[in-house]
Amino acid sequence: MKASWDIFCTVVDNFGDVGVTLRLARQLVAEHDMSVRLWIDDLTAFARLCPGADAQAAQQWREGIDVRFWAKDWQPVEPADVVIEAFGCHLPPTQIDAMKARDPKPLWLNLDYLSAEEWVTGCHGLPSLQSSGIQKFFFFPGFRPTTGGLLREAGLIERRHAFEQNPAAQQAFLADLGVYPQSQARLMSLFAYEHAGLGSWLERLAADAQTTHLLVPEGRILGDVERWLGVEGLRAGALQVRDSLTIQVLPFVRQEDYDRLLWCCAFNVVRGEDSFVRAQWAGRPMIWHIYEQDDDAHWAKLDAFLELYRAGLSDAAGQALTQMWRNWNAAEDMTHSWDALEKHRSELANHAERWCLERALQDDLTTALVHFYRNWL
Repeated sequence: MKASWDIFCTVVDNFGDVGVTLRLARQLVAEHDMSVRLWIDDLTAFARLCPGADAQAAQQWREGIDVRFWAKDWQPVEPADVVIEAFGCHLPPTQIDAMKARDPKPLWLNLDYLSAEEWVTGCHGLPSLQSSGIQKFFFFPGFRPTTGGLLREAGLIERRHAFEQNPAAQQAFLADLGVYPQSQARLMSLFAYEHAGLGSWLERLAADAQTTHLLVPEGRILGDVERWLGVEGLRAGALQVRDSLTIQVLPFVRQEDYDRLLWCCAFNVVRGEDSFVRAQWAGRPMIWHIYEQDDDAHWAKLDAFLELYRAGLSDAAGQALTQMWRNWNAAEDMTHSWDALEKHRSELANHAERWCLERALQDDLTTALVHFYRNWL
């Protein structure tokens, strides 16, 4: 059954919100044969993720998705069968009026932020009657079977495994990015928010006996990298060497290439939500730079995930991981916590792959949304 979907997205944090909604829209079209309009209030971020897109267009088609600019002077349109507010954005009141007038009324979903907190399982799928008289359902992505799951395209894990078993494909991909690491260098990626304590980690990598080639996609962390290096104006293609550490700045790449970048690396630092989930599907050890919230609510989210993720790790490895993640997110000195983490490199790598495969047993988020809609009818 082909249904129409409206997905509304307000760009809050550069690329994260757009990244998630774009992946969702793409999967609804490609794997579930749905008709999707994706409404975005900042098409600049969308154009960075979708090469060839027009950041000025009021309407355009990309990969089967009807992409629309969500203008401030909103003019109501005929609502779709399913209407999604992504991450608590607020629909224009006149559009809610159009939803109320529609017969039959649409399924209205609030797609919330990802969280491992226990309370999410009790709220997932619950309805809330709005003043418009329409029920709105709360849909929570998550890591437990009692949540909506994680975004994961069909065959993603199999594609990663095939890529990992093809050194020529890996070398060709890296060469396209201008990356030619030394044969013994450990490849790592860094995609993070601004970080006052970054220098302590870079110092430790530079002093290590193990050579490291650190790939840094253009983004908010570059200013801190520049300060540590004592240079200005780093751009894509820049290459800097300090003792055992090579730092290379990469251009912003499309989503599929970012996945491959994560697959090529032995360790990944990621931020926000979208890259955090993709790093888990990469099956590699990682650090999550969580989005900082004014009321410190991010610490509860970080600790909740660590409690789940640590299951199956030895006490020593779990404690080392927790300390490193907490030091990173508190912008504290990471010299000793990184050394402690490195002692468990092999165990953490095995655990990351096991975690990935266990999460892949659960329905992906897009499939869960489609099932929810069909059961609601």
